Amino acid sequence: MLLRRMLTVLVSFGAIAMGAVEFPDPMVDMKAQGKQTVVLAGGCFWCTEAVFEIIDGVENVISGYSGGTKETAKYDIVSTGQTAHAEAILITFDPAKISYGQLLKIFFSVAHDPTTLNRQGADVGPQYRSAIFYANDEQKKVSEAYIKQIDDAHVLGRPIVTQIAPLDKFYTAENYHQDYAGRNRSNPYIVNVSDPKVEKLKKLYPGCVRKKAK
Repeated sequence: MLLRRMLTVLVSFGAIAMGAVEFPDPMVDMKAQGKQTVVLAGGCFWCTEAVFEIIDGVENVISGYSGGTKETAKYDIVSTGQTAHAEAILITFDPAKISYGQLLKIFFSVAHDPTTLNRQGADVGPQYRSAIFYANDEQKKVSEAYIKQIDDAHVLGRPIVTQIAPLDKFYTAENYHQDYAGRNRSNPYIVNVSDPKVEKLKKLYPGCVRKKAK
């Protein structure tokens, strides 16, 4: 599976190609009220983790699995595509610095391509699906409203296929997946797939990036 991921460097990701698209700010958002968490799935968690961990206001990012059972929350099993899990990240953030809606804006415009069903580039299967696992009704409301806003404005040219589902459990992935991009700087997959997304974030939203990460 790791070898197959390296081979995906030969394929251009749709999310990277969307760099010229101007995304609107969410018209509906959550009010700042203490530390919050959100679980997002957008393909390989090495990539989504690398994007969100350098955002100002994000306090922690953990790679893991969501959507399935504890028994199947293991990388080799999830990678078969035969579980209900998606590779996901658990984001802890301070809404006084960055809102839930702004995190969704980065999720949709930088971190992945939300218009491809059960795939990101050459990573194919339900484990790579686009999903928001909401923690409460307000997160659900904001997520649904923002997707409708983007679709109604035809921002992406194709409808968003992101699954919106209640968060049941989040299972932390194996230790070697945590901060994978930061610890494997020469990995071809990181250089050719993850790094361009990080650079896209810095280019499109420089004000959202922590100073020490610029």
